[in-house]
Amino acid sequence: MTRRLQIPDLGGARAAILHRPHPTVAALTRQLEAIGLRVEAHWPELPASARGADYLFLDVDTAHEDQFPWTPGQSPMPTIALVGSEAPGRIEWLMNFGADAQILKPVGTSGVYSALLIARATFDARAEMADRIDSLRRRLGQRQTVVRAVALLAARGRSEDAAYDQLRAMAMAWRISFEDAAERIVADAPTREADHG
Repeated sequence: MTRRLQIPDLGGARAAILHRPHPTVAALTRQLEAIGLRVEAHWPELPASARGADYLFLDVDTAHEDQFPWTPGQSPMPTIALVGSEAPGRIEWLMNFGADAQILKPVGTSGVYSALLIARATFDARAEMADRIDSLRRRLGQRQTVVRAVALLAARGRSEDAAYDQLRAMAMAWRISFEDAAERIVADAPTREADHG
């Protein structure tokens, strides 16, 4: 499945920068403001209010987990790493943190716009993939319910294939998912058994 990417309108977006006071912050702020973003710089910790930002820039050279009001890999917004040191420990920390894009320091007069776009696309793709995985896990968890529903329908003198086809037809008639139809059949089973008892 191919996703069609669109360039987001960045005007009015909010960017949080977690970086010690430094000329890098001034250069980054100039570029972000020129693009149309509102900028907030923070140090040494990111306040909980920063969760409302649209983008986060962080200094990988000095960052650590305690600076963020969320667990590593769970950033609620696209994250752009500012990388100055390529020390293996810092790169490993960055990979575990889960940044969506990076800019090499020192920050110059270019690279910020493309980093914003790449970070947004990566963040959105990761969120979409997580949603799809959750959906598949839920459906997999409902497999036992489908088996029970088919067994209940087959207990009325049908073959398993005929019961499966009946369940599919019921889901289509009710305009719900196959798994939801199975849940409905299983939930109604005690009522039907009482009626027939």
